[in-house]
Amino acid sequence: MPKYSVIIPVYNRIDEVDDLLKSLTEQTFADFEVIIVEDGSTAPCEDAVKHYADNIDVKYFYKDNEGRSIARNYGMERASGEYFIFFDSDCVIPQCYFENLDKALASRPLDCFGGPDAAHDSFTPTQKAINHSMTSFLTTGGIRGGKISLEKFTPRTFNMGYSRKVYERVGGFREMFSEDIDMSTRIRKAGFSIGLIHEAPVYHKRRVDFRKFLRQVYVFGMSRITLYLLYPDSLKLVHWLPAVAVTGAAALLLLGLFVSPWFLLPLGLYLLAIWVAALVSTRSVKIATLAVPASIIQLGGYGCGFIKAYFTKIIMGRGRDIAEEVDMRRGK
Repeated sequence: MPKYSVIIPVYNRIDEVDDLLKSLTEQTFADFEVIIVEDGSTAPCEDAVKHYADNIDVKYFYKDNEGRSIARNYGMERASGEYFIFFDSDCVIPQCYFENLDKALASRPLDCFGGPDAAHDSFTPTQKAINHSMTSFLTTGGIRGGKISLEKFTPRTFNMGYSRKVYERVGGFREMFSEDIDMSTRIRKAGFSIGLIHEAPVYHKRRVDFRKFLRQVYVFGMSRITLYLLYPDSLKLVHWLPAVAVTGAAALLLLGLFVSPWFLLPLGLYLLAIWVAALVSTRSVKIATLAVPASIIQLGGYGCGFIKAYFTKIIMGRGRDIAEEVDMRRGK
C-alpha cells in the first residue's frame, strides 16, 4: 500500500497533464500512487497517462462531468494511501517534493497540510506576473498564507493533503466555489491540525491570460461571501481589504479627475511599489511591468466580486444555494 495517493481531477488538459505526470516520474521519493480522474472531458488524456504507466503507479478513471470536487471525491474512494495529496492539473511538481514532504511530516506530524506555489522558469511572462500578484504581500499574499500571513494558513487544492483519518471523519469536498477553503474550515473545526510546509512547493501555471485571470479572481471574491454564509465567523477584517481597495481607488480617481491631480499620487505610489517589488522578486523588467496590470486585475476583480456578492446575498438577501453556484461554474 503506498503512503501517498495523489488525486488529480482533469477537464480537457492533455498537455498540462503530460507535464504534470512527467514531473512525477522524476521524483526522488517514489512511495506514492497517482489517480487521474477525467471529469467528462471532450479531449481525454488517457493516452498521456498510458505513456507514463511504466514509470509510475498511475490509475486512470473516466466519469461524467460533475465538477472537480466530485471528481476528487471519486478519486479518494478509489485511493489506498495513508495520505491524500491534491494537485491541480496545471501544476508541475519539483523533484524533491515528496522527499521533502515526507521528512517534514516525520519531524512535525500534521493531519492536514499545504505548500506554497511558485513560477517555473518555463512559464510565460504573463504567467509569472500573475503568480507574483497572487503571492505578493502587496496584493493578497498575506490573505492566502505566505511567508507573512494575515490569517491562519488555509491549504488550497493546487497543493494540499490530509490523512485518511481526516477523510473518514470529515468526508469529501463540496461542489462549490472555494471548496478548498470550505474543506480546510471543516477540518479545523473537527479539531485536526493544519500547517504550511514551506519545503514542499509546486509550480503552478494558473491562468494564461488576463481575461481568464479576471474571471477567476472575481469568482474568488464572490465565494468569500458564500463561505461567510456557511461559516459566519470566517469573514475577517482582512478579507475586506480588496473591496476597500476598490472603493478607495474609485474615490481617489474621481477626486483626481474633478478636484485635484494630487489625489492620484497614492495610487501612483502604490503601483510603483508593486513594480519595484516585482522587479526585485523576478529580476525582469517585462514581468514587473506585467505584474502591475495583473495586480490591478487581482485586487479589482476580487474586490468587485466581493462587493457584488455582499450586496446581493447579504443586503438584498438573494443568496445563491450551492446548486446554483455549480451551474454558474459550468457556464449554465
